[in-house]
Amino acid sequence: MIIPSIDLMGGRAVQLVGGERLEIDAGDPRPIMERFRIAGEVAVIDLDAAMGTGSNADLVAELCRMGPCRVGGGIRDVEAAVRWLDAGASKVILGTAARQEILQELPRERVIAALDAKNGVVVDQGWKNATGLGIFERLEELRPFVGGFLVTTVEREGRLGGADLGLAERLAAAAGDTRITLAGGVTTVEEIGTLDRLGCDAQVGMALYSGRMDLGDAVFAPGRSDRPDGLMPTVIADERGVALGLVYSDGESVRRAVNDRQGIYRSRNRGMWIKGETSGDTQELLKVDWDCDRDCLRFTVRQAGRGNCHLGTRSCWGGIDAGLGALERRIARQADGDDARSYTRRLLTEPGLLDAKLREEISELVAAEGPEHTASEAADVLFFVMAALRRAGVPLEAVERELDRRALKVTRRKGDAKPAFVEETE
Repeated sequence: MIIPSIDLMGGRAVQLVGGERLEIDAGDPRPIMERFRIAGEVAVIDLDAAMGTGSNADLVAELCRMGPCRVGGGIRDVEAAVRWLDAGASKVILGTAARQEILQELPRERVIAALDAKNGVVVDQGWKNATGLGIFERLEELRPFVGGFLVTTVEREGRLGGADLGLAERLAAAAGDTRITLAGGVTTVEEIGTLDRLGCDAQVGMALYSGRMDLGDAVFAPGRSDRPDGLMPTVIADERGVALGLVYSDGESVRRAVNDRQGIYRSRNRGMWIKGETSGDTQELLKVDWDCDRDCLRFTVRQAGRGNCHLGTRSCWGGIDAGLGALERRIARQADGDDARSYTRRLLTEPGLLDAKLREEISELVAAEGPEHTASEAADVLFFVMAALRRAGVPLEAVERELDRRALKVTRRKGDAKPAFVEETE
């Protein structure tokens, strides 16, 4: 799989050759993150922090809120690593700090050890100091304490000379249950496909920024179709992971979909197919990912209009729309409708009503007894909470993302109630 890279200096996305010479200044990293996150995790490296010349911490934190980030650069102790994990980094990348006494204090599956090497010898201090240790020696030493390794071949970094596939094969064989990410020289989508088949991810910067590699092509590269026509079954899912339908994709349709950020597919009968082009039931593409065998894609989309199905329903498995997602859409329809009798419209327009109902229903949930009563009162609370989200213009998806971000925290608060809400016990 491809791991797109955003390297930061002075608040801007840059690409260096050999870690020294500035080759590309790509400007504001936010629109880059918006584009790259379709592919999944993005490596965000604070070069200023790594070199001890400054910090882009606030910007890195903002990028972490935009999508899943592997954060590296200047993380030199347990406290710094934990701060980034608490801030929502999916993983942290440790270089010189990748020592047993530090690693054993961190969740193994969320730690990547960076092994930067010139001609097989690990280097540090901004790639200027040769440690005398070999890559495989360090890998063997650190493997019990990390979930993966980022191996950068410094002599190839930024030079678009091709990846060292022989090294990648040996690293994957030695890595055991840890995952290797190779950086340095990855230039073609064929290399990404080969690396994936070897069991390695490819961290790519220069090839993307220079235009040598198309992100959509890179996303499609690991695919392994067993169909005579080469098409890939593609499951369409909404923001909440609910399946909406099954279609087919090929390299060209995925390239267009990723670049245009739309639901674009390959029809077995009609060729290239842009969802909603005639019906208006369009799809905003949020993410593309593969299943474990790389023979089925998933497109996560934001569905507009009636739904995904040509019969006018949200899902191709019938007209039933259920759960919190359905409630959100129902509240939106009622809020935007012209039915003067709508209770939802009254909640959103009558001053103080929604706030009072929230307090009322929460108190009834607190007092509820038994499973059925509790479920009923909880449903009431959820309805009014969803109405409050509509009033504030906050989608349910944003709340779920915040919950997922909080689940990544390593540090836990005690969580006592505020005194004003504690009942008298005497």
